[in-house]
Amino acid sequence: MKNFTFCVPTKFVFGRGAELQAGALIREFCGTKVLIHYGGGSAVRSGLIGRIEKSLSEARIGYVKLGGVQPNPRDTLIYQGIELARREGVDFVLAVGGGSTIDSSKAISHGVCYDGDFWDFFCGKAVPQRTLPFGAVLTMAAAGSESSNSCVITQESTHTKRGLRTEMNRTRFAIMNPELAMTLPPYQIACGATDILAHIMERYFTCDREVDLIDRLSEGAMQAVIRAARIAVKQPDNYDAQSQLMWGSTIAHNDTLGVGRTQDWGSHQIEHELSARYDVAHGAGLAVVFPAWMRYHYSKNVMRFAQFAVRVYGCAMNFENPEETALRGIEAHESFLRDIGMPLTLNELGARSEDIPAMAAKTKTTNPDGTTGGVFPMTAADIEAILRIADR
Repeated sequence: MKNFTFCVPTKFVFGRGAELQAGALIREFCGTKVLIHYGGGSAVRSGLIGRIEKSLSEARIGYVKLGGVQPNPRDTLIYQGIELARREGVDFVLAVGGGSTIDSSKAISHGVCYDGDFWDFFCGKAVPQRTLPFGAVLTMAAAGSESSNSCVITQESTHTKRGLRTEMNRTRFAIMNPELAMTLPPYQIACGATDILAHIMERYFTCDREVDLIDRLSEGAMQAVIRAARIAVKQPDNYDAQSQLMWGSTIAHNDTLGVGRTQDWGSHQIEHELSARYDVAHGAGLAVVFPAWMRYHYSKNVMRFAQFAVRVYGCAMNFENPEETALRGIEAHESFLRDIGMPLTLNELGARSEDIPAMAAKTKTTNPDGTTGGVFPMTAADIEAILRIADR
């Protein structure tokens, strides 16, 4: 294993009725006036916002509200949130929703404490030095933003989607009641499960050796998520399945399963161009991109991909032809995605073949040499080839 430093300071409060503790938790972290940040009207109609307001009032904590977060959160609403928080003297931000709402809340929290344009953090011009404290009431298992060090925002005017990784992105607390995810449509549950798996797989497909402990933890987590997803898309009110997905989303992306190894993240960078351009759900985009990425790269580390096939999907190992085993694992993953209602092609997302070169060229580079991907560095030509595989 490689050297690493690992710290997850988030306090987790998990279970039925956990949202009723919002006021006490904010008080514990010295909040006195809160910006409640949420998405659409479902959080209001379900009574969730009302229960949180009651909890804040009982704790004698003032609050203001800002709804309207969309999937692939936009910078335009973040600017509104920064202005509102400053005007109202907010000292704590509470995200109520899924990954998009939590990411939007993180950006607002950083922006309030910065004299310049918060987008500077996302285009590499500046690094956050201070932030407002923030917490989350999770309503969807997917992004893992409730305790990760990452945040992804879309600049609406340019359709540019960029991420920011900093330890300042860690929430002070995450309230996790699986019951809050039971009203989600099956498609959203499936998108969330796909996102969870992708977060584990970005870490799993490494070329590092002697990482068996984290491999085994990752394989068990992937199997549990696959099993729970199959149940939850058919029975959204299944508490146990929603519980597995909700905690799975957390450990998939707070780096519990990523320490001591090289991680890739090339698939995510490619998908960001898809969701920025076409406004598709992040999980749906990953369902299309990740299998294509696997098909393009598997021959560079055949035994790692064969191990995935055997240990995660139960494929038989062909020792005389491990490439066949690796391909069966990719096919098994595609079959699972199809079973839970995910798309597998660019056409199903409404993406256009003629846009592929532009998306490949615009994909964010992550390495000093201008390539993308930590394990399998990719040029724009490689990315275009992967998108061509998905364009079937």
